[in-house]
Amino acid sequence: MEILENFRILDIIDIVLVATLLYYVYKLVKGTVAINIFIGIVVIYLIWQLTELLKMELLSTILGQFIGVGMFALIVVFQQEIRKFLLMIGSTNLRGKAVFKNFQFSKNDKGLDIDVNAILDACVNMGKQYTGALIVIRRTTSLEFVKATGDAMDIEVNKPIIESIFYKNSTLHDGAMIIEDNVITATRVILPVTQGRSIPLRFGLRHRAAFGITEKTDALALVVSEESGDISYVKNGEFVIFKTIDELRELITTDLS
Repeated sequence: MEILENFRILDIIDIVLVATLLYYVYKLVKGTVAINIFIGIVVIYLIWQLTELLKMELLSTILGQFIGVGMFALIVVFQQEIRKFLLMIGSTNLRGKAVFKNFQFSKNDKGLDIDVNAILDACVNMGKQYTGALIVIRRTTSLEFVKATGDAMDIEVNKPIIESIFYKNSTLHDGAMIIEDNVITATRVILPVTQGRSIPLRFGLRHRAAFGITEKTDALALVVSEESGDISYVKNGEFVIFKTIDELRELITTDLS
């Protein structure tokens, strides 16, 4: 009863924030070799707390020193994950969160300016012709660091243009297309490839590149498989499952608005 009496609202908030932080850290390292290191750190930390509680001073001191010095090593080991985490925080768009969507100030119709129909119609046609394609749609995170690897463009999004760019004999079909505010701003872009192990081996470089760019930014990616003609939708480094093109259209429109 005494413990419950001393329990404050701030303690609940503290627990919730720590749980949320651990959840997002787990999402960042899930499917990578870093997950084993992360689990190992959590185990060592829990043992350290247990030794502190049991007053096992020698073991507690050793583990405490290990955790203290190990923080510097963690920065090196988790360099990519830390960068991704900071990018995620820096590009967070609270207006897009469901908890705020019912408030007037959170409304954002900017995404509706992008011609999603033209993009999907082009993807469907390219899928029927087994034409491979990789389309990246910017949301809030800047894509300048990858746009510089391709050819600059300034063309309004439309179905024939998209299909002609990814046509197999086109000089522009290799690499990714970047779309920003309904404008094709770059083609032949080289994207970072994911190092994660969660993506099935049957998927090639286009899918791995889609995973890579959506892991490092909040962009959306559409991939048309050259082998099967299937369309894949990738967001936050994960496949988004859909059954029909209409469902995919609704998903993209929601993610952009």
